Amino acid sequence: MAGVGGRPARPIAIRASLSHKIFLSVVFTLLFIAALSVFLSTSPSNMNGDRDPALGSLHQLRPYMSRTFLALKSDPLRIRLDLITKQATDHIALVNAYSSYARKLKIDNSRLLRTFLDVSSNFTSIIDSYDQDNKNTTDTNEDAVRALEKDVKDRAKLARLLISESKEPFDTNLKIQKLRDTIFAVKEQLNRAKKLGATSSAIAAGSTPKSLHCLAMRLVDERVSNGATYVNYYKKLAASASVYLQDPDLYHYAIFSDNVIAVSVVVNSVIKNADEPKKLVFHIVTDRMNLAAFQVWFMKRKLPLDAKMEVQSIADFEFLKSSYAPIISIIEDGRWDLNLLEHLKFYLPQMYPKLHRIVYLEDDVVVQSDLASLWKVDLEGRVNGAVEMCFGPFKRFTRYVNFSSPVIRERFNPKACAWGFGVNVFDLDVWRRDKLTGDYHKYMELNKDSSLWDIGKTLPVGLMTFYGNTKSLEKTWHVMGLGYNPSISLDEIGNAAVIHFNGDMKPWLDVAMNQYKNLWMKYVDSDMEYLQLCNFGI
Repeated sequence: MAGVGGRPARPIAIRASLSHKIFLSVVFTLLFIAALSVFLSTSPSNMNGDRDPALGSLHQLRPYMSRTFLALKSDPLRIRLDLITKQATDHIALVNAYSSYARKLKIDNSRLLRTFLDVSSNFTSIIDSYDQDNKNTTDTNEDAVRALEKDVKDRAKLARLLISESKEPFDTNLKIQKLRDTIFAVKEQLNRAKKLGATSSAIAAGSTPKSLHCLAMRLVDERVSNGATYVNYYKKLAASASVYLQDPDLYHYAIFSDNVIAVSVVVNSVIKNADEPKKLVFHIVTDRMNLAAFQVWFMKRKLPLDAKMEVQSIADFEFLKSSYAPIISIIEDGRWDLNLLEHLKFYLPQMYPKLHRIVYLEDDVVVQSDLASLWKVDLEGRVNGAVEMCFGPFKRFTRYVNFSSPVIRERFNPKACAWGFGVNVFDLDVWRRDKLTGDYHKYMELNKDSSLWDIGKTLPVGLMTFYGNTKSLEKTWHVMGLGYNPSISLDEIGNAAVIHFNGDMKPWLDVAMNQYKNLWMKYVDSDMEYLQLCNFGI
């Protein structure tokens, strides 16, 4: 459609749109003027007679406009305030960190720690004070900001100076603390390694090596295959031995073990170093399962030089029943890990009622000289002759027995010197007189729950049973530790009448210490055919 004068006519929609916009502009302008009038009319400045009402209204409007402007645009003072607050907060964190180090390192200078805490407190109080003064206003006061900035800078300068002076000793102490932590961690690793090693050694010591198992099986097989031969031999031996087995004028040795080759070494070493072998009598006791192996071995390897022996089983001693011996009832109640053979030494008077004195030897000893003098030792009316093993504060009663128990604390001295089983001279007559086996029974009954000592060990109950009844022997009679101590001098070993491989590193095991093993190996009967068949490593 053509407009007037030939120009095209605007569309009706455009004209309507323009009219609408003009109308809205007029409305908003009127509304703004009305709001401004209301605000000016209600301003308290209108009551001021010294000032023109219009000027007063404009003056009161200025803060409002300023706040409106600050709301629309960033306030430089507010930015400065934020930066100052951040600086103070950073210094608070730094000072608190050094305060924490001071506590951790246990710095002796408590004044320095208090100074750090004061600086941190000052920073915090400055910020809190300013926030308290300005929390009810939105104005940013330049004078207040300037004062805050000065305070923060002064405190920051003091904090940096304090930290600078303290940094070197702190760093040194931190290095010392890290070194201590490292040492502690290494000690913990060492302790774990020791525990693991002890556990491994205990497993190795408690296990039967393949060669020993092979030896026992071959000996038993020989016994089964030729049963009549061995029965007849030991019947004749028992008939002829009835006299010398009870002769108190002979030298009687008791050995209780389930290890046939170990017992063989003990017997061989005693005989080869004896001045009068014909006076030697060996009382060997094993369990029923190994009796056949012992019978075969000691028939095939008869004792030389007229030495005499008997081989028995635990079952041959009829008095050893649960109604009499607490150790048997304890085993029958579920402690199958306990070895009854180790407790037989507490029944020596009952096992050999005709004897007056006997020498007890454990199966992990080697005799290096004549033991006849042991039969002449004056025990001064005591039952047990043994070598003490304490030195300084070590190896005292308190190590073996639980002195927190009143039963123990009332009867024994925790500093009393301990002695060792391995080579012991027992006066059986005094033992019977003092009824010490009854004392042993009493202690075993009290310790059924292992509260007084580790019931798997016999030394603690031996210390208690023979407490006050033990005569100390010369240390050269019995040198201990060849099964765990690699530092025993050769002179000490050479001067010893008996050396003892007590500990987990037994000489017949692969874990044995090589520097001592030959002392045991030279008494092994290497001509025994079964040792070669079982690859015993001789």
